[in-house]
Amino acid sequence: MLHAPDAQTRVNDFVLKLANVNGTGSASANALVLKSIFRMGVPVVGKNYFPSNIQGLPTWYEIRVTRAGYAARSGHVDIMVAMNAETYARDLKEVSPGGYLLYDSTWPRPALLKREDVALFGVPLARLCNETFEGVRARILLKNIMCAGVLAALLDIDLDIMRTLLGETYASKKALLDANVRALEMGHAYARAHLPCPLPLKVAPLPGELSRTAGHIMIDGNTAAALGCLYAGATVGAWYPITPSTSLMDAFRSLCEQWRVDPETGRRDFVVVQAEDELAAIGAVIGASWNGARAFTPTSGPGISLMNEFIGLAYYAEVPAVIFDIQRVGPSTGMPTRTQQCDLLLAAYASHGDTRHVLLFPADPQECFYMAVAAFDLAERLQTPVFVMSDLDIGMNDWMCPMLEWDESYRPDRGKMLTLEEIESLDKFHRYVDLDGDGIPYRTLPGIHPKGAYFTRGSGHTQFGAYTEDAAEYQQVVDRLKRKFETAKTLVPQAVFRGCDGRDAAIVSLGSCDGAVCEALDVLARRGIHLDYMRVRAFPFGPEVEEFLATHARIFVVEQNRDAQLRSLLILETAVDKRKLRSILHYSGLPISSSSIVDGVLAELDTLAPVRSAVL
Repeated sequence: MLHAPDAQTRVNDFVLKLANVNGTGSASANALVLKSIFRMGVPVVGKNYFPSNIQGLPTWYEIRVTRAGYAARSGHVDIMVAMNAETYARDLKEVSPGGYLLYDSTWPRPALLKREDVALFGVPLARLCNETFEGVRARILLKNIMCAGVLAALLDIDLDIMRTLLGETYASKKALLDANVRALEMGHAYARAHLPCPLPLKVAPLPGELSRTAGHIMIDGNTAAALGCLYAGATVGAWYPITPSTSLMDAFRSLCEQWRVDPETGRRDFVVVQAEDELAAIGAVIGASWNGARAFTPTSGPGISLMNEFIGLAYYAEVPAVIFDIQRVGPSTGMPTRTQQCDLLLAAYASHGDTRHVLLFPADPQECFYMAVAAFDLAERLQTPVFVMSDLDIGMNDWMCPMLEWDESYRPDRGKMLTLEEIESLDKFHRYVDLDGDGIPYRTLPGIHPKGAYFTRGSGHTQFGAYTEDAAEYQQVVDRLKRKFETAKTLVPQAVFRGCDGRDAAIVSLGSCDGAVCEALDVLARRGIHLDYMRVRAFPFGPEVEEFLATHARIFVVEQNRDAQLRSLLILETAVDKRKLRSILHYSGLPISSSSIVDGVLAELDTLAPVRSAVL
C-alpha cells in the first residue's frame, strides 16, 4: 500500500519515530534529520529511548516537528522507521491510523507487516549499501544515512542543509564525507523515484523573519549544566561514572581543556577526579570546597544514597557543595536509561538526623545552565550543599532553547567569606556564631591568616567550633541551621506562574513536566477548561508558593514518580490543606506527555462537578 486511507496534510506538525538497534550508528543519522529541520526554521524536539547495554538491544529516537514549539513528548507516532525486525510488530502497532511505516525491504516481511490503515514503504537499504560500499561496518553505518536521505525526500527536508551538516561533521575526513553524502543522495533519489514524495506530512521552511528557531540552539541539559559550571567558576569536579550523569562531567572536562588551559605554559587550571565510588567523589568535593574551590559532583539516585553520610557532614560543618542529581528510574539501580523525578524526598532530607537541603528544579537545558550558576552562589552564600535536580529527559535529550547569555561582568558570590583585612581586624574568630540573625555565620579559607584558623567538626560542636555533648549547646547550633533554611526561602529562585486569574482550580508542577503541562493547558483551554499554573523552581518553597496554594480550592499536582513526592513535600513544608491536592502521576520511565495530564484533569473534574463548573 502506498497511500494511507486517512492521510491528511499536516505541515510542520507531526511525529517521526525511528526504531533501530543500539550500536549501529543510528544516533548520527537521527541527529542529522533533527538538526536539518531545526535549521529550516521549524521548532523540533528529540527524545532518545535507548537500552542500558552497549550494543544489540532495540533503541528508538522520536522527533517531534511542532510549529507551536511544544517541548514535550507527543504520545503518538505519525511516521515510523522500522529498522529492527525484532520490534516490527511493536513498532507497527504504535503508528496512528492514517500514518506511515518505512522499513528495509531487502528482506521481505509480509507476515509481520499487516495493517490496512497504515501506508507501508519498503526501501532495500541494506541491498543498496552492499552493492555500493565496502566493509561490513561502513555498510551498517551508511544504511542509516541512506535512510535519512529517504526521509528527506518523503518529508521535503532541505537536502542542501543535510549536505552542509555532513560537511561540518566530517570536514577533516574527506573519504567519510564523500561516502556519507553519496549514501544520503542515493536514499533521496530512490525515494523520489519509487515513493510518493513529499508526503502529506511534511516540513515547510520558515526562512528569515518567519523562522521559529532564530536565536535558539539545540543542546542537552548535561552539556548546558557543564557550561554553567564553567561560567560559575568551578575548578574541581569529582565523580564516579553513572548513567545518566556521566556526560555532564565529560562535557565539563572537554570545556576545561578548551578554556582552562594556559596557552603559554600548558598548565591546567582545573581538576577532574574519577573517584573509586560516589562516597569518595563527594568527599573530594567537600575537601576542595572547604579549601575555597568551587567544586561539584554529578550523579543519580544510587549515588546520592552512597553519599548520604558526607552530605550530612557538609550540612552540619557548613561546607558548600554542589550536587547534580540527573534522576533516573528507581528503586535500586532501576532502569538507568529511563527518566523519572523520583529523588525529591531522598535529596530534600538526605543524610542522618534533622537535615533539609536546598533543591533547584530546572525545566530544560536553558535552566540547567542558569541554575548551575545559581547553585554555586547559593552553596557559598548559605554554606551548605545545594542539589540541582535534573533528570534523564533533560540531561541526555536534544532540546531547542534560547541562546545562553554569557555576562562577562558576572562575578561569583562567595557569601560571608572574610578577607585578609577583615580577619586581621578581628579580636577572635568563631566559625559558627550567627552575628546577623539570618542563620549564616562568617567563614574563612585555610592559609589566609592564623587568626582565621578553625577546626571543622562533623560531630557535636558549639557555636564556637568546640566539641560538645551538651544538649543546650548542640540544640543552639541545629536551631540556627533551621533559621538558615528559612533565610534560604528568600534567596532561591521563585516559582513561575501562568494564568493566575483568580480561578479556583490550578496545576502545580516542577522540572521537565513543564512542557507537557503548558501544552495540556492549551488543550484544556480549547475545551473551555481554564486552569492557573505554578511551576516551583526550588525547595525550600518561598512565600509565593504558600500564597498560590492558599488561593486555589483544587490543585492538580503533576509529577513523574509513583509516590507523589512533590505533593508530599508541599504537605510537609507548607500550610496547604492536603485535601486540596490531587495527584496526576506519570512514572513509566518515558517522558511525560500532555495527554496524560489532560486525561488526569478531565477524570478528576468528572467526579467533581462543583469544581468543574467553577473553572468552565
